[in-house]
Amino acid sequence: MLLFSPLEQFQILPFYTFVYHNFDFSLTNAALINLIGFFGFGGLLYFVSSNKNCFNTPSFFFIPSPWQIVIESLYGMLSQLVYDLISVGSEKYFPFLTIIFSFILFSNVIGLIPYSFTITSHLIITFTLSFSIFIGLNIISYNRHGIHMFSLFLPANTTFFLALLLVPIEFISYIAKPISLGVRLFINLMAGHSLLKVIVGFAWSMLLFENVQAISFLIPLFILVLLMGLELAVALIQTYVFITLTCIYINEAEVLH
Repeated sequence: MLLFSPLEQFQILPFYTFVYHNFDFSLTNAALINLIGFFGFGGLLYFVSSNKNCFNTPSFFFIPSPWQIVIESLYGMLSQLVYDLISVGSEKYFPFLTIIFSFILFSNVIGLIPYSFTITSHLIITFTLSFSIFIGLNIISYNRHGIHMFSLFLPANTTFFLALLLVPIEFISYIAKPISLGVRLFINLMAGHSLLKVIVGFAWSMLLFENVQAISFLIPLFILVLLMGLELAVALIQTYVFITLTCIYINEAEVLH
């Protein structure tokens, strides 16, 4: 009997290999899912806004369709979140946060499709997002406050001897922000998909056993259905948590709380 690891689903495999002067331009399963997510999101927006207005440009329907209700609900939720958590300049950050929110949400949901690939289950992807945001936060904070941005590491009215203890702690917690932001998204999705793979393998093994009744197959199948619902909730919640923490970090960079 062949034994398959639940981590095999996270391997990046090439569909088409193309190398030019030591540069690899191969089409992998990760790149393909990225393209599917990009065109799928664009196609969904075009589909729900296929109504033409007086200027012959796409616009939303006055009586919304179910998909338009979903898009409008996500837009309203995200805009309310951004405006509540970012007290200064929330409007200029809204397009960026919308792109990050859409990318993570579509990547998480597409990864739930059987035989698909979850982009956000790779640490390099989540770290790229979190460290890019972290670098941008430092640039924003320095441009807005200058050298005063280092007051983040020293709370007000702190004595000298207490500052010797608090400054290293605050600095470590500040450096840990991008690490925790990326690891949280990566580890939740990887662990959930690995658990789903284990349950699927267990259910399939029970079905192949000759001495096991067919009714026993329903037990892991029922657990699998519950886990799929749980994974969908995790995909949505982790997207919300990532954007919420990003908004909080942006607000700290703007007002130095």
